[in-house]
Amino acid sequence: MNPWRMNFSTAIILAILLCLSGFSRADEHNHVYEHGEEVVAWMNTVGPLNNRQETYPYYQLPFCRGTSAVEHHHETLGEALQGMDLINSGIPIRFLETVTHAPICRSTFDSENIRVMRYALDNDYWFTMFVDDLPVSSPIGTQDSQEDVSNDQRTFYLYTHKTFVIEYNQDRIIAVMLQYGNEVPLNAGDHSLDVEFTYSVEWSPTTTPFENRFERLLETDFFEHKVHWLSIFSSFMMVLFLTGLVSVILLRTIKRDYARYDREEGLADFDRDLGDDYGWKQVHGDVFRQPPRLMIMSALMGTGSQLVILAGVVILYTIVGDLYAERATILTATIFLYALTSGIAGYTSARYYARYGGKEWVRNVLLTASIWPGAIVLIGGYVNSVAIYYASSRAIAFSIMLAMLAIWVFLCFPLTLLGAIVGRNWGSNADFPCRVNPIPRPIPEKVWWAEPMMITAMGGILPFGSIFIEMYFIFTSFWTYKIYYVYGFMFLVFLILIIVSACVAIVATYFLLNAEDHRWHWLSFMTCASTSVYVYLYSVYYFFAKTKMTGMFQTSYYFGYTALLALGMFCMLGFIGHSAANLFVRKIYQNVKID
Repeated sequence: MNPWRMNFSTAIILAILLCLSGFSRADEHNHVYEHGEEVVAWMNTVGPLNNRQETYPYYQLPFCRGTSAVEHHHETLGEALQGMDLINSGIPIRFLETVTHAPICRSTFDSENIRVMRYALDNDYWFTMFVDDLPVSSPIGTQDSQEDVSNDQRTFYLYTHKTFVIEYNQDRIIAVMLQYGNEVPLNAGDHSLDVEFTYSVEWSPTTTPFENRFERLLETDFFEHKVHWLSIFSSFMMVLFLTGLVSVILLRTIKRDYARYDREEGLADFDRDLGDDYGWKQVHGDVFRQPPRLMIMSALMGTGSQLVILAGVVILYTIVGDLYAERATILTATIFLYALTSGIAGYTSARYYARYGGKEWVRNVLLTASIWPGAIVLIGGYVNSVAIYYASSRAIAFSIMLAMLAIWVFLCFPLTLLGAIVGRNWGSNADFPCRVNPIPRPIPEKVWWAEPMMITAMGGILPFGSIFIEMYFIFTSFWTYKIYYVYGFMFLVFLILIIVSACVAIVATYFLLNAEDHRWHWLSFMTCASTSVYVYLYSVYYFFAKTKMTGMFQTSYYFGYTALLALGMFCMLGFIGHSAANLFVRKIYQNVKID
C-alpha cells in the first residue's frame, strides 16, 4: 500500500475525529459536562443599579483577569444590540471540583483606580455575568451609612471574594448563586493599594430537572399576582361591554335607519322633500372619496399591518419556544421576522394606495419600506450617539450597523417591493358599493363633542384602559431586573386590545357619518392610534413616580425607545381601527338603495 495514501487517510480520519470531539465537547452550548470540564464564567457588564440600560464593559473598571486565556464571546445580533460584552473572566471553575479561597488575580490600584472605584461604589454599581447561560448579578461593593459626611470622608468597601454555589443534576448545571465578601476599604487619601481577588466554588446536588432550571429566576409572586388576573378579567369585561354596545345599540340603530330610508323611498317626491333628510345615507356620494394625504395613510396602513402580524407571531413564538430563557433570542428573532414579514407591508400599502387612485407607486413603496426603519435610525442614532459619548457598552458597533443595513437592503426592501407588486396588480380593484360625487358635500356644523378632534381624543381612552395594568408589568420588567415570562397574558391582552380598538373605531365612525361628516378615514385611524399618546403619557408618569433613573444617558434611552414603542402602537392600532371601520362602512352602504 502506498504509505502516502495511508498517511493521508489517517490524517482525514483524525481530522474527522477531532471535529466530532469538538462538537461533543462539554460547554454552555449543549449544557452537558464531564467531571473536571471547564465551566466558563463570562463577565458581562457593570453599571448603576437604578439605571439598568446604562451599562459599561466589566473590565472598564480596574478589575484584573484570571490566568485563563481571555477572549471575547461571539455575540449574536440580539446580544450586540443589547450591549452585551461577554468576556471570559479567567476564573478556573471545573465541573464538580470544589475550591476554597483560591486566588484569581492580584492588582495594584493607583490613586486614579481608587477614584474610579469609589465613584462606582458611590453610584451603586452592580455587575452581571453568565455561567452556563444562567445570569448572575451582584454588587461590586458597599459603603458606610454615614450620609452627613462628604464623599471624600466616607469609606467605600470593595468585595474581593466571590463564592459560587452551583447546583447540579447529574452532568448538568441547574442553578448558580453568587455570594460576595472580604470587604477591602477604599479611602480617598490612598495613593496605592494591593488587592487580591479570590474565589470559592461549592457544588450541591439537586433533583430539579434541567428543563425547569430557569423557573427559579422568575418572580411568580409579582407576575401572577391577583391584581394581574383581575386586570385580565376587567379587560375581558370591557370587551363584552363594547361588543355588546356595537351589536345591540349600533345594529338596532342601523336597522332603524334602514327602515326609515326604505320608508322614504316609497314616498312621492313632494312628500320625500318634507321628510327627515338627515343621517349617514346623505353622505353616500362622499364616503368613498380619496382620503387626504393618501401617500402617508397608505404607508402607515402598510407598516401597521406588518407590525400587527409581527407582534402576534413573536408572542406566539415566544410562548411555544420559551425564548425568554435564552439571551437576546427574542430580539434576534424579532429582527428576522420583521424582515420576513416586509411583504405584508408592501402588499397592504400598495393595495390601499391603488384602490383610491394613487399613481406614484414607486414613492409609495419607498415610503412604506422606510417609515419604520427610518424612525429606528433617527431615535436609535440619537441614543447611540449618547451611548458613544458615555463609552457605554450599549453603543452599537459600526459592523452591526452594516449588518442591519444589509438586512434592510437585501431582505426588507425586496420583500416590500414584491408585496407591493402583488397588491398593486391583484388586489387594487376599487369595488366600492357607491359612486363618488364630483363635488364634495358641505359638512354641517356639529356640537363640540362630535367634532373629529374630540372623538379622537376620547376614543383612545378605552383601548388604553384595556392594557393599563399590563403596561405596568411590562414596564417594570423591561426597566428593572425582572424577567417577563407571562406571554400568555400578553397574548390575551393583545387580542383584547385588537377587539376593543375595532369596536371603538366602528362606534366613532358611525357617530361621524350620522352627523353627515364623510371624513371617516383619518378619524377611524387616529381614534385608535391616539392610544399611543396615552401610553407615552403613562411612560412619563412611570419614569418620575416608579423609577429612580438618573442621568442623561438613561433618560435619553428611556424616552427615546418608549417613543419608538408609542410610534409602533400608533401604526398598529391605527391600522386595526381603520380596517374595522372600512369593513363597517362597506357593509352598511352596500345594503342601502342609492338613487
